[in-house]
Amino acid sequence: MISALVAGAVVAALTVMLVSVYNRLVRGRNAVDNAWAQIDVQLKRRYDLIPNLVETVKGYAAHERQTLDAVIAARAQAIGARGPADRAAAENMLSGALKSLFAVAEAYPDLKASRNFSELQEELAATENRIAYSRQYYNDAVLTYNNAIQTVPANIVAGMTGFIPREYFQAPGEERGPVQVRF
Repeated sequence: MISALVAGAVVAALTVMLVSVYNRLVRGRNAVDNAWAQIDVQLKRRYDLIPNLVETVKGYAAHERQTLDAVIAARAQAIGARGPADRAAAENMLSGALKSLFAVAEAYPDLKASRNFSELQEELAATENRIAYSRQYYNDAVLTYNNAIQTVPANIVAGMTGFIPREYFQAPGEERGPVQVRF
């Protein structure tokens, strides 16, 4: 009788522990998914600003067609990217295209003085800051989740229930090195 009670208590304790660990892993996975969704929200905001920016530049610098087309193509590729690695590479290309667009704008004083262009540029800069924060938040959520599924006893539950590590949102290799300043 006592051994049956002890066995029942052990089974109940293990069940509670397994459910608790499983629920913690689900919360971690959901936090990662939420953080990824926040990156998507900020990137959509960026994608929505870009056509307005291109149209504004087009009004002043219509003959800069190659640069404008590069921005439009990079935006399309970024919108279609899937997963952190592909998204990071596409966003890197889009950032480069936008830098080219702003370099073109430097050659047109009327464009630089345009209130519409200035507001779009400020809005894009603010959005870039939000994207950077969202990426950091995502990577923090991935770190917490990956740590949870790789530590004992959660790794046992994670292995039995299909929890897999998530990928970090990292800059492509060439952006991770030190910045080169040349005079």
